[in-house]
Amino acid sequence: MPAKKPAKKKVARRPRPAARARRARGRLEKTWKDTQAALSSAEATVEKRVKTLVKRSGVDTRQARGALRTWRHRLDRERKKALKQLEGRLGVLQARARKERRVLTRVVEDAVQRTLAALNIPSRQEVHELTRRVEELSRRIERFRR
Repeated sequence: MPAKKPAKKKVARRPRPAARARRARGRLEKTWKDTQAALSSAEATVEKRVKTLVKRSGVDTRQARGALRTWRHRLDRERKKALKQLEGRLGVLQARARKERRVLTRVVEDAVQRTLAALNIPSRQEVHELTRRVEELSRRIERFRR
């Protein structure tokens, strides 16, 4: 009776950097939309409370309108400030990702070159150089035949 082969374990593939970047961007966009929704909700709550306060206290509606305008202005300012901070942080992350990609590319290229050298397999550049030299020698031979 033959022995059973051990089952191969499936190795989870790591997501590609582009896929990770899309997911991160999606999370950032969702967070931003959630933040905007929270600010809008807060604005609506403040507006309702101010209206309730106006009804209870008998405050002039013009004053209440002015207070609401002031709150809206403050919320808009905070929204813009938060957006600038988010954009700045996103820019830093993008720059870091570009730098890490370049470093990783160099590391992989070096590893491939070392592996090719260890296995005595010529690189694309070496094959190109040899092809160029063969063509040059072929031209010289043609000149001697004439």
